[in-house]
Amino acid sequence: MTTEITDLSLDLIEFILSHLPIPTLIQASTVCKLWHTIISSSSFSSNHKHKHKPWFFLHGIHNISSKNNQSFAFDPSSNSWFLLPTPQQPLHYPNNTSFIGTSSFFFITAPNFLYTPIINPLVWYSTPPLNFPRINPLLGVFNDDCSFKFIVVGGVRFIGNLVDIEDRLDVEIYDPLLGSWDLAPPLPADFRSGNSSSSLSSALFKGKFYVFGIYSCFVSSFDLKLCVWSDVKIVRPIGVVFSFMIACRERLILAGVCNSPSGSSFNLWEVDEKSMDFYEIGVMPHDLLCSLFDGDEDDKFASLKCVGLGDLIYVFNEDYHRMYPACVCEIRNGKCYWRRVPQLPSLMNKFHKVVSFCSNVSLHSILGEGQHHGLH
Repeated sequence: MTTEITDLSLDLIEFILSHLPIPTLIQASTVCKLWHTIISSSSFSSNHKHKHKPWFFLHGIHNISSKNNQSFAFDPSSNSWFLLPTPQQPLHYPNNTSFIGTSSFFFITAPNFLYTPIINPLVWYSTPPLNFPRINPLLGVFNDDCSFKFIVVGGVRFIGNLVDIEDRLDVEIYDPLLGSWDLAPPLPADFRSGNSSSSLSSALFKGKFYVFGIYSCFVSSFDLKLCVWSDVKIVRPIGVVFSFMIACRERLILAGVCNSPSGSSFNLWEVDEKSMDFYEIGVMPHDLLCSLFDGDEDDKFASLKCVGLGDLIYVFNEDYHRMYPACVCEIRNGKCYWRRVPQLPSLMNKFHKVVSFCSNVSLHSILGEGQHHGLH
């Protein structure tokens, strides 16, 4: 006796569909009304997001014409890149240093503060102005008991068309329910010489916003409930040249380039959140590291960037001439598994800057508004 899929119970169909990657689910939602109803339901989307891996996003910025900007997303479950709808740059906004992407949103931080969803960036939403408009800040999105909030840390003050590199800017936190920005103490003075996103990395981890000096190796955490900074510590593995701090599920990870008598390597360390002690958990295979570069220039590692979320850490070369080659490390059961990321689509433009980040992606953000045709 042959059993047709239409003979299966709704629970079993939903169970089978829940194991499919998002791109396949988008296609499956067009098969029949029943499958579309199941896949587009809020309950299915909520359950599905916990079973799939965060996506890696690259947004390319062209300084001369915003029409050449492009957004791409990499889905590790299907091992595929997608060209996303590109957010239209609002008029009279800087096209480079005030544009940020993180946690499901694109942001513009100066002269006014705007945000838009990364999947369907059709409308820019505005907030009241920051108390201290700034460029190149660190920015995070976190949830409290009621709603999501934005936190803006550091950066360079933007006054008219001028910047003030000396000013230590207060932390600002936006509450959408109140529609206002609250002020909190600025970054500790140790970060004065480098308080922008070009020299800092950040990680949201267990109710704290960690700020880490890519070159200085200074680290301090901002308690999101108490609104206070911890004492500044130094987390500097032997031989490290530069490194990034990343929140990976239940781990705080340091990832960076090391020099040793045997040569250069890209290493991962797990960091204890209380003591800031660390120990090595993995090293990128040498052939994989070499594949990210063309030659043996002395400063070749300077173009390496690193982002991560969940159990994934992405390392990529932000130089255009290499088409932004990338690799990914998945941490499973305390072990590191490395692999190459496929090349970006050939229809990519040339960019002057790329904005990179990781984010969880929900089916609702793609199917909820009936605009999944924007994902190619």
